[in-house]
Amino acid sequence: MKRYTSILTACMLLAVSGAFADTPADLQLFLLIGQSNMAGRGKVTPADQQTNPRIFMLDQAGAWVPAKDPVHFDKPKVAGVGPCSEFARCAAAKAPEAKIGLVPCAFGGTSMDQWKPGSALYTNAVARMRVALKNGKLAGILWHQGEADSAAAKVATYPARFAAMVSQLRQDLDSKDVPVMVGELGHFRPASAPFNAMLPQVAAAVPRCAVISAEGLGHGGDSLHFSADAQRLFGKRYFEAYERLGKENSQR
Repeated sequence: MKRYTSILTACMLLAVSGAFADTPADLQLFLLIGQSNMAGRGKVTPADQQTNPRIFMLDQAGAWVPAKDPVHFDKPKVAGVGPCSEFARCAAAKAPEAKIGLVPCAFGGTSMDQWKPGSALYTNAVARMRVALKNGKLAGILWHQGEADSAAAKVATYPARFAAMVSQLRQDLDSKDVPVMVGELGHFRPASAPFNAMLPQVAAAVPRCAVISAEGLGHGGDSLHFSADAQRLFGKRYFEAYERLGKENSQR
């Protein structure tokens, strides 16, 4: 708990300062929130550390740096490949002139209640996002969380709790129509089934929200965290959902 508190305090102080040099401009910004499978626990390879001149990440010190895995820094000894890097590569490939900015804020082992407005995690995410907004526009929110909320009582109240959090987050970031992508929990985990069955209720409760299937995605050996290969495929699915939400919005 002491380490958790100190990391969040440092992140918030640095984010509020906004002290970073050589900042890119006109970024398409993506906020990354949730617990360990968003932060990423997949094994990092040399290929995962190759950078793209149009993809950046906001590091722990609040500086824009070339993005490479691990993007997150919640638990440095175990942080690894998550879905965001492949998502960013897909976004950059789709729009050759675009510059992508990843804003990592996920933290392993956290519950939905730890993300409610006013919490340390929520406050940290808003603070870091406000720094990032100086250099671009929020284009989407990627969320993966739920292993800590798989008990029946928590599953039953999850749609309302999540919808309240997203509503306040959109308000605080002045982005009422920003799309939200929510990933299923790993199907390899028996306790995930009731939670995944509930997720359509989340999509119904939150405007411009899509649920991303985790069907066929494997774990890295612990029956909890997606493997690196699974995370790369998950990232592609997140991007496909993001594109669908964009097309649906343009047809209105």
